[in-house]
Amino acid sequence: MMMSELVNHQRVKTNGIWIHVAEQGTGPLVLLLHGFPEIWYSWRHQLNYLAQNGYHAVAPDLRGYGDSDSPLDPNSYTVQHIVGDLIGLLDHFGEQQAFVVGSDWGANIGWNLCLFRPDRVKGFVPPGVPYLPRSPTAKTVETIRKIYGDESHVCQFQEAGRAERAFARYDCLTVMKKFLLMTTDFLVAPPGVEIIDFLPTPSVLPSWITEEELMVFADKFQESGFTGPLNYYRAMDLNWELLAPWQGSKIIVPTKYIAGDKDIGFEEGGMKDFVESDVFKSIVPNLETVILDGHHFIHQEKAQQVSDEILCFIRKLSLD
Repeated sequence: MMMSELVNHQRVKTNGIWIHVAEQGTGPLVLLLHGFPEIWYSWRHQLNYLAQNGYHAVAPDLRGYGDSDSPLDPNSYTVQHIVGDLIGLLDHFGEQQAFVVGSDWGANIGWNLCLFRPDRVKGFVPPGVPYLPRSPTAKTVETIRKIYGDESHVCQFQEAGRAERAFARYDCLTVMKKFLLMTTDFLVAPPGVEIIDFLPTPSVLPSWITEEELMVFADKFQESGFTGPLNYYRAMDLNWELLAPWQGSKIIVPTKYIAGDKDIGFEEGGMKDFVESDVFKSIVPNLETVILDGHHFIHQEKAQQVSDEILCFIRKLSLD
């Protein structure tokens, strides 16, 4: 895609920290939330496309990432903290409501933004990650360990410094290739093997990303490191405790869930059955579901299709 205009960059003070945002276009606000291990740049295609079609597209580096502040304490990475950052961004831009799009961890944050402050979200598009109801009895990491074992990425990422030391055995470009281009069914390593060692490094890049684009991610992680991003995983059990007041709550915001049919655990892990079930529709009653041919980072892999789905959805909501 040709860039219709330059991307503008600024740092915004919100919730006690500085958040870097990339923005393009004017019009209704669309907030684009990246996942792990990404930065604002993962939304480069959608920023340009939404700007061309009359929207103000804003993609922050979430706290801990890129050019945003990165608090040291893992307890500063709860969903309450991140959602608080986003509310501050909406206030900064003078918007009562925004359309929100979120992938991977960005989807999880977006679901919680919809849960805490549905009055601030006009519509939500979460590629890849459905809304999973909170267990009333078992903490998140405990549940994942019970299902997938100690060598799942979530369990390996809990120990401070462990994943950072493992990642440091590779250059950042290789780390990006291993994660952003992964095609594995589950992020579970064999016993005694680190996730980063388990993930293969593709020898040939897929057509949807270039070495130069991967270097944008790699250069930024070389500067900022991985501890901030990994702290999201280290706050998962604290999130479980803090989310207790919303036990049993539904997501009432209009939502368009987009899944890649080759995403991690989609077929074999039971995700397909869940997202097509009455349970998912009951907890997200205002729901559309779209399944595309693709993997986990589908907003980059199938950028035009995902952009079209986003635009179609928010245009429809704009008419309501």
